[in-house]
Amino acid sequence: MVFIDGRRLVAAVGVLAALSAAPLSAQDAAPAPGSPAATTTIDGRQLPPPPRAFGGKIEDQALESTPWWPPQVVPPEDAPNVLLIITDDAGFGVPSTFGGVIPTDTMDELAAEGLSFTNIHSTALCSPTRAALITGRNHHSVGFGVVSEASTGFPGYNSLIPKEKATVGRILRDNGYNTAWFGKNHNTPSFAASQAGPFDQWPTGMGFEYFYGFVGGDANQWQPNLFRNTTAIYPFEGKPGWNLVTGMADDAIEHINNLHQIAPDKPFFVKYAPGATHAPHHPTQEWVDKIAALNLFDDGYQALRETIFENQKKMGLVSQDAKLADWPADKLKPWDQLTEQEKKLFVRQVEVFAAYAAYNDHEIGRVIDAIDNLGELDNTLIIYINGDNGTSAEGGPVGTPNEVAWFNGIAEMPVELQMKWFDAWGTEETYNHMSAGWSWAFDTPFDYFKQNANRLGGVRQNMVVSWPNGITDKGGRRDQFLHVIDVVPTILDVAGIAAPMEVDGILQHPIEGASFAHLFDAANSDAPSPRNTQYFEIMGQWALYHDGWWLSTEVNRFPWETPGAPNPDPLNNQVLQLYDLTKDMNQTTDVAADHPEKVAELKDLFVNEAKKYQVFPMDATVVTRLAQPRPSIAAGRSEFVYTSPMTGLPQGDSPNILNSSYTFTAEIEVPEGGAEGMIVTSGGRFAGYGLYLLDSKPVFTWNMLNLKRIQWKGEEALAPGKHVIEFDFKYDGLGVGTLVYGSPSGLGKGGTGTLKVDGNVVATRKMENTIPTYLQWDEAFDIGSDTLTGIHDAEYKPPFTLTAKLDKLTLRIDRPQLSEADIQKLRDAQQRASD
Repeated sequence: MVFIDGRRLVAAVGVLAALSAAPLSAQDAAPAPGSPAATTTIDGRQLPPPPRAFGGKIEDQALESTPWWPPQVVPPEDAPNVLLIITDDAGFGVPSTFGGVIPTDTMDELAAEGLSFTNIHSTALCSPTRAALITGRNHHSVGFGVVSEASTGFPGYNSLIPKEKATVGRILRDNGYNTAWFGKNHNTPSFAASQAGPFDQWPTGMGFEYFYGFVGGDANQWQPNLFRNTTAIYPFEGKPGWNLVTGMADDAIEHINNLHQIAPDKPFFVKYAPGATHAPHHPTQEWVDKIAALNLFDDGYQALRETIFENQKKMGLVSQDAKLADWPADKLKPWDQLTEQEKKLFVRQVEVFAAYAAYNDHEIGRVIDAIDNLGELDNTLIIYINGDNGTSAEGGPVGTPNEVAWFNGIAEMPVELQMKWFDAWGTEETYNHMSAGWSWAFDTPFDYFKQNANRLGGVRQNMVVSWPNGITDKGGRRDQFLHVIDVVPTILDVAGIAAPMEVDGILQHPIEGASFAHLFDAANSDAPSPRNTQYFEIMGQWALYHDGWWLSTEVNRFPWETPGAPNPDPLNNQVLQLYDLTKDMNQTTDVAADHPEKVAELKDLFVNEAKKYQVFPMDATVVTRLAQPRPSIAAGRSEFVYTSPMTGLPQGDSPNILNSSYTFTAEIEVPEGGAEGMIVTSGGRFAGYGLYLLDSKPVFTWNMLNLKRIQWKGEEALAPGKHVIEFDFKYDGLGVGTLVYGSPSGLGKGGTGTLKVDGNVVATRKMENTIPTYLQWDEAFDIGSDTLTGIHDAEYKPPFTLTAKLDKLTLRIDRPQLSEADIQKLRDAQQRASD
């Protein structure tokens, strides 16, 4: 039993009250040092800041001692909130703000109140741009020379942001900001995206205190692979018509409101990265109807290009004597040569895309309105970047109802077949993409697309910046050359926060971007660009900007093309082109023949930049890289055993059975009355496989890109009791077990599948071809039920929980290995093809 001396208690309470009482009102004086409300700024050179020495007094008795609390770190006075917005796969000519025909009212309004930037550049690909954006460093410098799904084991390409290159989230968090990330996260390695982590490369491990979004290149907006922090969530279940574009805005608004209520004086940093307008293009029907009523696209993609170009001339974005490059008629059929059916389909495709863009801009406006309603808009720096690269052409010349098909080599699905999904375009029944003719038009005044790092259509973006407290040149325009690596130093500059020299005891590499905050001042509207040199490289296509000159490789591959023999020497085995952007801002006139000395000079400069920023070894392979081995929880394993249900294992960490022989063995117990449900599945509506029970009958289904389904079915229902169901597949290909540069050998070959029950064969069938590269990437490997979408809508609906008892599931994979003779034959064939 403990006795309390009442007199001592009263005295202690009095001392604590005296210590916590402010001598003056909070408006009259800062909290006393050592008090619970004490705050401090830091120099920011070392993160987290070193612990402060105890500033109180310790005696034997608490009543004779003086308490002291370490001060809370706060940003410098007047540091603004920051809302960093980046949309996806949108070229220069998409928004109305920069001459486009798609209404982007939110961007228009921000431009009228702030500044328009016409000359900011991306890397030409999604996650490389995003890695550069959050670190202030070039994409190869932070391991993102290509998307994570195609990563390779070299420092510039391994998709691992190094600890010595901390993100803006980490820097601002440790300097007293609240930090959050909404939407697309394409910077967590595909092989570190499971429940087993590690989570240091997730947003929450990179300095963002809150994450609400999806992991990977894109997501079904109706049924996304969604996370809150590192936990999968399913807010769309039971909510018909739910869409992530609105759901994400709702969550961001709620989060910002909560922060303001809890800590109104603490600034926030929010990275807002919607999936729009990356495929699949999934707007609500309301927005499709709004755009369709405008009849913007009935005259075709070439007419659209001319309209955007004329709009840009009227706005002064291009000179009156500027011209457009020729239409690539050999790759994209001119509009007047299309059939009526093709025109009808293509108009439907683009109306859905445009609706997606307008819808997304509207929802961004809701987030900004919420900040305004809190009274925080004047002190919020809003950076709204249109696109992380040029408009995507990955739908190919005729578009596709299923983007997953493109990644598996089907670049031109017949229009007659696509019409099957005409009415459903943009709904949950499609993973849709539009014709590349529209993509070419939406990159006006430039040409080419996403992936083309050598053309301005792939890398030149635009953005608006609004900050009422810091920008007085309302409606101004800035044309200085910038790159996304310049955004982080600009944010730090505005906030008055230094780039750290050390984070968690690790010395930091310098930030490679340069601040453009000085351009916010009207007096500096014509100031020089903060940088005069910048390299570009994606999958062997490269370019260099230097003092108004642009050296680039000639385009040798359109994005939907996958050459059988990639360029083995992308640095030197190229035709080089030279453009004087001071006279020819959109790359229409190659002057390389007139300036051979400048070509040589700039190539040497590119090599120096490439060495400095980890661009080597250069690699021109494309889709085949997706099939190459990389780290994962499953790497190096050939047997997997599961004894209980499990869902949500992402593709990058799940067992990969493509291009291999394999055997699934399920030991189950069927109850009285029969059973149904999913035993094991991977993928979903647009590509995948599953072993399940229908009316107690075993079924194995391969969903071949939503074009057909190949099945093995048992004819007899399983009796109550224990059974062993086995599906064995013998693959006919050589395999890709030994890495051969660019080799497509063994990919997507056929094989024979056999379904057995209790050792007895119940079905045998040969597959002429298999899926070569990738299952549906935003779907998981599930056991005992099926998350998100199913592989066969006509037979079951998720979650399709298994009602039999699963005792054990075993998967054995036999990956064919190439012999040395096979490898040499392939190399010889590649060499002949390159010669």
